[in-house]
Amino acid sequence: MADRLNGTRILILETREEAQFSKLLAEQGADVVQCPMFTIHDAPDPAPVEAWIRRAIEKPFDDLVMMTGEGLRRIMKLAVARGLDQALVMALAKSRKFTRGPKPGKALREVGLEAQQTTEKPTTEGVIEMLGKLDLKGRRLGLQLYPDKDHGALTGALAAQGADVDSVLPYVYDSKAADANIVTAIDDMAKGRIDSIALTNLGQVRRLIEAAKAHGSEAKLRAGLERTLIASVGPAVSGELAAHGLRTDVSPADEAYFMRPLISAMATALAGRKPRTTTS
Repeated sequence: MADRLNGTRILILETREEAQFSKLLAEQGADVVQCPMFTIHDAPDPAPVEAWIRRAIEKPFDDLVMMTGEGLRRIMKLAVARGLDQALVMALAKSRKFTRGPKPGKALREVGLEAQQTTEKPTTEGVIEMLGKLDLKGRRLGLQLYPDKDHGALTGALAAQGADVDSVLPYVYDSKAADANIVTAIDDMAKGRIDSIALTNLGQVRRLIEAAKAHGSEAKLRAGLERTLIASVGPAVSGELAAHGLRTDVSPADEAYFMRPLISAMATALAGRKPRTTTS
């Protein structure tokens, strides 16, 4: 039902797919407050990424593990620039493909490929559990990583299973320029100007905490979150919130960790809340 979020102000922390999220929220009548968190850039040195692409083409991986959709898109962008995209897709088609949640699967479908298996939970732990059931001894495994995460547990687990891991980090985050946006968003929550904050990846939680600490606003952030409905897309985000002593108020039902189910859960929760009294 349209207009379920009429009269509500929803804060979203823009990262990769939040343009679509913003559109979906607006379609439900929400006043969307957008806060850019960081900019994503290609890896500053493309040489290791190109070398990984060429290794994948020359000797296709037995297995491919994609951690993010952004990662594959950045890899394909460089492959296109080097005239290697068709050869890369053909090579990746020969690999067993595993994804951390649905977003990398979507990116694979964009280039005509399908994942053989997706984690039940879109977390690193979920990837370790999924791959732990397989015999990886002696298998060449291509692993796409993402920034701001210690991947030692994952690479260690794969190595312990006997896999020959070939990893690539195709992009980086640039966060400094967005600090002013985050401080403004924290002020808005503290003053009761936001009904709900919607979180769609764990990097947003970390970034919010880091920026608040850097600007002496951590107490104000926690006070603001106390009066703001905290919506989490799934267990990875909720786990990161819990790690910082923060709660999750709503999450999609039936383990449907996608934007539309998240919006439905928010609409239900907000329908029972009193409207904001602070509007300035």
